[in-house]
Amino acid sequence: MEYEPKTPQYSTGDPTSFAYVSARERWPIIITQGIDDVHRSTWASNDEETAREGKAVVAELAKLKYELQHDRELTPIPDDGEADVAEYNKELEAMGNTKWHSVPWLFSECYLYRRISSIFKQTQKWKSYDLFARQKMSTFRSSRPAVLELAARYKDIVSQLATEHTLQGAKTQTELEDAEEILFIEMAEICLWGNATDLSLLTSLSYEDIQKLQGSEARKASEKNIVVNDLDKAFKALTAAQKSGKSERRVDIVLDNAGFELFVDLVLAGYLLAAGLATTIVLHPKSIPWFVSDVLPQDFVELIQALADPQTFYTTQSDDDKHAGRTPAPLSDKEVADLKFLFEHWSRIHAEGQLVLRPNTFWTAGGSFWRLPKTEPGLFEDLKESELVIFKGDLNYRKLTADAAWPATTPFAEAIGPLGHGSGVHVLALRTCKADVVVGLPEGEDERIKATEGGGGDSGARKWAWSGKWAVVQLSDGKA
Repeated sequence: MEYEPKTPQYSTGDPTSFAYVSARERWPIIITQGIDDVHRSTWASNDEETAREGKAVVAELAKLKYELQHDRELTPIPDDGEADVAEYNKELEAMGNTKWHSVPWLFSECYLYRRISSIFKQTQKWKSYDLFARQKMSTFRSSRPAVLELAARYKDIVSQLATEHTLQGAKTQTELEDAEEILFIEMAEICLWGNATDLSLLTSLSYEDIQKLQGSEARKASEKNIVVNDLDKAFKALTAAQKSGKSERRVDIVLDNAGFELFVDLVLAGYLLAAGLATTIVLHPKSIPWFVSDVLPQDFVELIQALADPQTFYTTQSDDDKHAGRTPAPLSDKEVADLKFLFEHWSRIHAEGQLVLRPNTFWTAGGSFWRLPKTEPGLFEDLKESELVIFKGDLNYRKLTADAAWPATTPFAEAIGPLGHGSGVHVLALRTCKADVVVGLPEGEDERIKATEGGGGDSGARKWAWSGKWAVVQLSDGKA
């Protein structure tokens, strides 16, 4: 469409793409899980109107699933009172009579979640209902070992920075800066691998599998799988701004998943403030339930509330615990204290305006971020005020690169188009790979990884980039 690159986008009709698998296998499962969630909430409701509408919502979700599985045409989004309906429908009309199994992947996946949202927006009792909320908090609860490990580490680091303004063991200025860079990289890599538990992909992982994806040992083992790593450049950008004497230094995080990943995003945010690498952190959540696990403002509130009373949160039996006859072990006094430290620190920096949430409907539009300067110029100008804009996760990466089939060696700054060179925006992508598009790789690297077990080989598919086991951390200095 207008403002997008000429390079073709990945399509659900390409049998070598993850788009093909997603449309036929993942999306029906996600809708089914949503139907189950609404059915549970409907059954639990004592309000007659809520129950009636809930049954109607279930019927509409089932209809959507049928359309998808039987490769029907994508239909216009009903007028549900939201401003983005016209833009979605205009784009759909321009595509012609397009069907689910042969449509640009990026638009159709955004359209899918916008259609789901529209079903709820047309009700009275379910307007603000998040059909993925139960899954988000369940996954955060199951992340308990990693949460406790990071809470203890965070408390030690932030307490030390608050009292000493230096790092233990660093004797010279050079040693101090080296230690600070190592710590920054560790914090950013925690943030990177936090979305290894993307809920839209968790259609078969067990509780034990989730835990293996988290924790320090998992991070060390995964470090070798960061194919491109520009964290040293990002650190230099932040320290240069710090040394320049600027009193206001902002870092933005365009959020991805709720639950454990939001937790690690807040770990990074709090660390950047405590270390003096930023004076304000602006978080950009979504405005509607999106791609199963994406952060809504309410997810931030619920995570903070969970940390306010961690003993109750972690020891109250979930439905799964009840079915399995499992009683969670109580937290120790130290574990409770560590988590309450996080609650108090994050609540304080939020109350004092150092940690800000700023939703924008642009993040749930159907197109790529190539459109940002033209379709949302106010947001574009605002992001220029930031020292570093961190885009978290796979979808944000797909949107940055327009989900186009670029050669893997295409420079990152070129693939992000209007947000690249000369944009005025300092972009850092933290992305574990769960889709076909990958850019900025050294010559021959794509072929090397394809040749590894499960990498895709000569199949024509870049299967290595589907699993979340590989990552890229890429920086574009749009301020240069």
